[in-house]
Amino acid sequence: MPRALFEKTGNAIYISHLDLMRLFQRAFQRSGLPLTHTQGFNPRPSVSIALPLSLGVESGCELLDFDLAGDKISNEEIRARLNGALIAGVRVLRVYDNGQKIKNLSLLESVVTLEYDSGIPENAQQQIAALFARERLVVEKKGKNGITEQDLIPMLRRISVGQAGEKELALHVLACCQNPTLNPMQLSAAIGKYLPDLTPDFVRCRRVEIYDINEEVFR
Repeated sequence: MPRALFEKTGNAIYISHLDLMRLFQRAFQRSGLPLTHTQGFNPRPSVSIALPLSLGVESGCELLDFDLAGDKISNEEIRARLNGALIAGVRVLRVYDNGQKIKNLSLLESVVTLEYDSGIPENAQQQIAALFARERLVVEKKGKNGITEQDLIPMLRRISVGQAGEKELALHVLACCQNPTLNPMQLSAAIGKYLPDLTPDFVRCRRVEIYDINEEVFR
């Protein structure tokens, strides 16, 4: 099954996961690239995204698996046709065959940017670094079964805090992304809970890269 590496940037970050799926399905249709469909009572187009993005999160490393019916088309032509049918902010970077099994996708590298309208508070960088150096860091997580508590520390492979601008700090994070999963935006929630005086006025998040358990780039 072919796989596409794509990015989601700009205003496109506010497209929900379900709408993104519909966008790709329509792009395949408009491009004259017929998708196969699943079998069963309610057939669906054979297209899926590996790690659904939270609304408002930017990414340069999204994976889309799909299956086409009909004659073989070159991967470069598929990429070009899709990009001609997609909207600004959603762009296919590469199409390739024989992708790794999604179950082996383990780690996500992200940058979480904390913006402070009045400037970075004094000693904020040091206090935030100390927060994520704790042995336990429990926050609430909303899920299908309600609100549960989750300890972030076991899911953090690495994290560093640095100044990204006059009024910005950046958290550079490598964390688990499957079984269990850490949403990088939970790091901002932890700051708000344990260091309320350092709660940022605005938070941005970008997915940078994905890896297997050995920190090899996952494709």
